[in-house]
Amino acid sequence: MPVVQFAPFASLVQPPFWHELTRMKIDVLRLSDESVTVAGSYSVGRTIRDRETGQDIALGCNLSLGVDAFEKTPQIPPMSVPASGVFKNYNTIEDFKAADKAALFNNVANEMWSSIIDKKDSSKLTQFLLITFADLKKYQYYYWFAFPAFVAKPAWEISQNGWKAADEQLSAAQLTSIFHSLYAETRPFFLINATTDTVEVHSIDQAETLLATGEDPVVGFLDPSVSPENPGWPLRNLLAYLHALYPAQASSLSVICWRDSELPTPGRSWKSRFGIVTIAGGDPNLKPTAVGWERHPTTNKLSARMADLAPMMDPTRLADQAVDLNLKLMRWRILPSLDLEKVASTKCLLLGAGTLGCLCCPYSDDSARVSFSNPVRQPLFEFEDCLNGGKPKAACAAERLKKIFPGVVTLFLQHPVEQAKRDVQQLEKLFDEHDAIFLLMDSRESRWLPTVLGAAKGKIVLNAALGFDTYLVMRHGARASTAKGTRLGCYYCNDIVAPADSLTDRTLDQMCTVTRPGLASIASSTAVELLVSLLQHPEGLHAAPPPQAEGTQADPSESGSVLGLIPHQLRGFLAQFRNLLITGAAYDKCTGCSETVLKAYEEQGFPMLLRAFNETGYLEALTGLDKLYDEGDVALESVEWEDEDEDDMT
Repeated sequence: MPVVQFAPFASLVQPPFWHELTRMKIDVLRLSDESVTVAGSYSVGRTIRDRETGQDIALGCNLSLGVDAFEKTPQIPPMSVPASGVFKNYNTIEDFKAADKAALFNNVANEMWSSIIDKKDSSKLTQFLLITFADLKKYQYYYWFAFPAFVAKPAWEISQNGWKAADEQLSAAQLTSIFHSLYAETRPFFLINATTDTVEVHSIDQAETLLATGEDPVVGFLDPSVSPENPGWPLRNLLAYLHALYPAQASSLSVICWRDSELPTPGRSWKSRFGIVTIAGGDPNLKPTAVGWERHPTTNKLSARMADLAPMMDPTRLADQAVDLNLKLMRWRILPSLDLEKVASTKCLLLGAGTLGCLCCPYSDDSARVSFSNPVRQPLFEFEDCLNGGKPKAACAAERLKKIFPGVVTLFLQHPVEQAKRDVQQLEKLFDEHDAIFLLMDSRESRWLPTVLGAAKGKIVLNAALGFDTYLVMRHGARASTAKGTRLGCYYCNDIVAPADSLTDRTLDQMCTVTRPGLASIASSTAVELLVSLLQHPEGLHAAPPPQAEGTQADPSESGSVLGLIPHQLRGFLAQFRNLLITGAAYDKCTGCSETVLKAYEEQGFPMLLRAFNETGYLEALTGLDKLYDEGDVALESVEWEDEDEDDMT
């Protein structure tokens, strides 16, 4: 008869276990290398179905360790059983390599055999050994598992019928009865007394009584294997246990390998297997040898393994991975075509660290200081930031962002007049290094230079501005020389007035952002979503806005972006809880994005900017707006106004 071949355990260490080991090493074990108890678990063998071939693919005969491995009462999933282990961590890699592994293994095997012979205890039949070395500087963990199993001499043999489906031996009603019993109280090992349609499931500790009756009960175990011809590793020690304690009755045993975690659906068969195993002779009182060191899954050699968790264990990297988890889940079902890599690789520069900037940040520039009115509206600031004249907003926002998310890169500028040239150079450098620019300042004139730089350098520019109960979110159009189709306008294209000082000689309520409390978060989040939608469009910066036709609404599915419409401007009216999508054409005399302004900047550089900063009327003269003004004045003067007679007045 064929010899029974057993499927060995394979370790499955979940990443949270290494987190817990790190904590244990630092806070509990420290320099101690004493052995401690660790808990694992295994379940019935599992498979997944290949959708293309329809075949079941085995997931392995796994014994897993999770985050609660060092707890006394770990959480065990349904249809799973615990397995106790001996854990030993070494302080150096040299100690780990030089460890007397044979002695450690034999100690565990001797303990298991002693529990069988002296205590008739089956709880240690699945005991394992785990030795480790944790390099906490590099987050690299060296480890080696052993699953001691006793070698039977002579070997156990399977009957000529081999292993067969359990439903060929037991009825569906009997198997269902076993399932419900095990689901209510899952046991690693058990005995079955079968009657007509029902069965009685007993603990393996009752073997002496049940085997003595001569009723030939069926021996069962929770089988982590899915191989049709190879039962799982736990059966090996179970057979050793029964043969050592009850040699006369256990020379031939009916065995059920329980592999069903749920009742089979109609048309599917039971997964459990049944067979009859026998052993011819052998001295039951002689302690057998044991085997069980885990082989390396890649080389198939007896050697340790190494888990390199540096990308996961470093808290900064963990934070970096955690922030995009929700986005990655979107691709599972909702938006499989969502291009997250494009979003992740886009570098954003945020100008303004006030109410809007605090709600959008990661890169920010603002030269103001934190005042006492800021923290309630701007979440990156706290009360203490207002003391002693207030901290610089940009520097304070950068520091706070680092605490929220260490992976963000924070930059800030401050620009006294004497440093204007260096600040402009730094700003130009920042524009070169980033892909998208957010304009989140609280004055009209502060948006002019970023508008010019964004247009000249071909960057995506998003603008957000607040009124008391209204807001504007818009994207600037591409430069005229690169635009496709009708060119979209910028923030200044609707104006025939050049930006000027809007803060001097203003009352307090005119200098502060006086707006309804919820408006800034709505505008900020809308600007961010507009950028993401734009990035998902194949045309990117050149994406066309939705067509505007009276009485009709654009179809989001026809926008070209998987996230829907990409409007040019979105104007929100909070008093009406209404949004209005607007498309505005570019103006050839615009002081922000016209070719005249851009070519003057590219040819003259900083001197041109300095004139724009300091000379009233320079931009009007450069773009021709001054002539437009003159033409308007002439037109007004040429109008003949008729005086109405007093008699016609009532």
